[in-house]
Amino acid sequence: MNRATLLALTVVNLVLLLVTISFQLRPAFAQGDASVLRARGLEIVDAEGRVRASIKVLPASKSPNGDEQAETVLLRLITERGRPSVKIAASEPSSGLSFAGPTGTKDTYVILESKGTASSLKLRSENGREQVVTP
Repeated sequence: MNRATLLALTVVNLVLLLVTISFQLRPAFAQGDASVLRARGLEIVDAEGRVRASIKVLPASKSPNGDEQAETVLLRLITERGRPSVKIAASEPSSGLSFAGPTGTKDTYVILESKGTASSLKLRSENGREQVVTP
């Protein structure tokens, strides 16, 4: 090869290198049109990495006592101490939401449920008092 060809190839390579570098140095921007996020679950964590909210699709399963449990979508909101205080669940046979008392309580909660053709509201306090409201 002669000098002119080598010089031309060097210039072409230099131009290609500069173009490639210029694309790498451009700032990245979010797309204008919001896309759909598709996943089987999503977790939101706080600054310490603790899960504070989650949404998951739970597969159909059998409970320890043998009852069939339908596929369920479950949203959980979790306190800074790790207690899932708010739950919203939806499946084909039933749906509901629950609010649990603060960390350290076992029996303080509210459950609003629709199962089949029936619905109910269950209120329970730590002192054992309970009230169930049905239509």
